[in-house]
Amino acid sequence: MPNERNPLPHDERTSRMRTRLIHGVSHTGRWDYDHHVVPPMTASATFRLDSAERGARGFEAFARGEGLDPHDEHIYIYDRLDEPTCGMLQDNLAAAEGGQMALCFASGMAAISAAIGVLTRSGDHVVAHRVLYGCTYSLIENWLPRYGVAHTLADLTREEELRRAVRDETRVIYFETPVNPDMTMIDVAAVRRIADAANAGRDPADRVWVVVDNTFATPYCQRPLTLGADVVCQSLTKGIGGFGTDIGGAVIGPKELHQPLQLYRKDFGGSLSPKAAWPTLVYGLPTLGTRMSNYQKTALRVARFLEAHPKVERVLYPGLDSFPQRDLARRQMIDVHQKFAPGSMIYFVVRDPEGEGRSAARLINWIAEHAYAITLAVSLGQIKTLIEAPFTMTHSAMPAAEKLARGLAPGGIRLSVGLEDWTDILTDLDEALRAV
Repeated sequence: MPNERNPLPHDERTSRMRTRLIHGVSHTGRWDYDHHVVPPMTASATFRLDSAERGARGFEAFARGEGLDPHDEHIYIYDRLDEPTCGMLQDNLAAAEGGQMALCFASGMAAISAAIGVLTRSGDHVVAHRVLYGCTYSLIENWLPRYGVAHTLADLTREEELRRAVRDETRVIYFETPVNPDMTMIDVAAVRRIADAANAGRDPADRVWVVVDNTFATPYCQRPLTLGADVVCQSLTKGIGGFGTDIGGAVIGPKELHQPLQLYRKDFGGSLSPKAAWPTLVYGLPTLGTRMSNYQKTALRVARFLEAHPKVERVLYPGLDSFPQRDLARRQMIDVHQKFAPGSMIYFVVRDPEGEGRSAARLINWIAEHAYAITLAVSLGQIKTLIEAPFTMTHSAMPAAEKLARGLAPGGIRLSVGLEDWTDILTDLDEALRAV
């Protein structure tokens, strides 16, 4: 009951983002857990049905894509179709990104494949940014053509180049921002304007969808749906999961995509298990605000240190005044309170007088053998600081000549800043650079 000190109910609509991430959607029809402080985890692959009629209603609802509203009745049948733990996570992800719905998948790549898969068919065309995460590049370059979906890789920072790339058969414009690994920012609002111009006069079934991978920023630093994107993809393994224990992905967007995405997940089998959903629901998403606010403080210190180091050729971090797209970063990478949120990812290039990335390899190898606060490992957004060499590791699917042509340097290093004391991170980096 409201009291004199707090006359109005205090809920997710009036709470600040860090509180909302912890408490999530307070009233859920997914599961009645009023007596649980921590949401429970499903431990059954199949669910008891009270009658054949109830089973029929459940299958019919899945076929129609109903049951989206968390206050609706949910008839659970089989884990691959839907279950309450993943359902609660989906509700909270949708709220965090500002979407009408979210659907979780077994990995970030499963989510990206589903988003493109439901928005295209044979004869369609995809425009994507010229630099992409290696597995996304492989999906677009190697697999989409097998299904009759063509593609164009273009520099989406150049509006005229994007306009030329869009065809009558284009159905998706896909990009990351910031781009993995070089931190290039793509103006979501500008892409939206170009997509709207292309959609003018088109049948709605032939529209161009704007799909954004928001993994680097997370919804704490950037919410592309509010900037003009139609669909957001996330790797839950990274910043949202936060602890590097479970793989997962999500697609967030309009309600109309819930049914096709659910059917795609059902038939292709890329469902997120409740055991993988639970840590993200209970530990990952609730701590995102606290983790990211601290990541950013350390990342700025690290970026400034690297920028001043004589063995570093250049540093790309949105929080630096020297960042080439500083104005766009400050306009686009903001938290829900309109404060600049440059994130935890840094890309820097080691001076390489010998060529072929040998200096970067020596730095990476020194860290692998001697560092304490920095770990040589792929992935990102974890509480531990992770370092890798994209040219030879995460982006190896792209031919070397194409990487060079698109600005990826053999001496490039990707650094995901964690929660260690910043002085320990700088000590490791300083000693590693001395060894280069």
